[in-house]
Amino acid sequence: MNKQQLIDNIRRKQSFLCVGLDTDIKKIPEHLLTEDDPVFAFNRAIIDATADLCVAYKPNLAFYECLGVKGWVAFEKTVKYIKEQYPDQFIIADAKRGDIGNTSQMYARSFFEELDIDAVTVAPYMGEDSVTPFLSYPDHWVILLALTSNKGSHDFQLTEDKDGERLFEKVLRRSQQWAGDGQMMYVVGATQGRMFEDIRKVVPNHFLLVPGVGAQGGSLEEVCKYGMTDECGLLVNSSRAIIYASKGTDFAEAARLSAKDVQSQMAAQLNNVF
Repeated sequence: MNKQQLIDNIRRKQSFLCVGLDTDIKKIPEHLLTEDDPVFAFNRAIIDATADLCVAYKPNLAFYECLGVKGWVAFEKTVKYIKEQYPDQFIIADAKRGDIGNTSQMYARSFFEELDIDAVTVAPYMGEDSVTPFLSYPDHWVILLALTSNKGSHDFQLTEDKDGERLFEKVLRRSQQWAGDGQMMYVVGATQGRMFEDIRKVVPNHFLLVPGVGAQGGSLEEVCKYGMTDECGLLVNSSRAIIYASKGTDFAEAARLSAKDVQSQMAAQLNNVF
């Protein structure tokens, strides 16, 4: 999916919601545990309930890898289901990969050739040669970690060099030499508030993947006020607040209601764009 197709989906659905499939087998409704593949059964129900309200899904690999082979099977089945049933969805593998060049090449092959996923999150700490193998697939996206929503982001990301440039700003500036806004996005946590103003000074046209709205306390209104562009430019992720809206047999219906509430707020924000 290219940038214009993503923008068109946002306009058509009046939504820039990304549903995070952070599926913890210890948190899903108990009645699903009798299924052959409880994680996939949960994901399928969530997807069917929310697909018309969102433009992207983001399975977090940690929640699948912790289950070993069964987890990987559930992950692959989830990706295949989305691609076959809802081909207009943008799929993000939240894997936070990043290693020396030949290792990154294997990671890229895994996500972009074997699974044909639209995008993968990548940690930029090891520099250009750890990122460019992912960029050798022109029809796929790299989403670089820039300024995250966790407390520890202050340990490194906000440190300044002798010229006053913060580390996250250096990541934003330098990485634009590797790819443009048609192949690269950035992760910026919703809890960063007015920091979006500083980010937009450096990357005015790139899409931002924004986790942290909902259970982590980020404000959608604030994210839009300081981060939205005239093309929207945002994919706002919500995971726990949607997928765990209920632990009962009505979990899918509850997820839909939660997603609908977010989508309605997004539609109001998009009135200023489209």
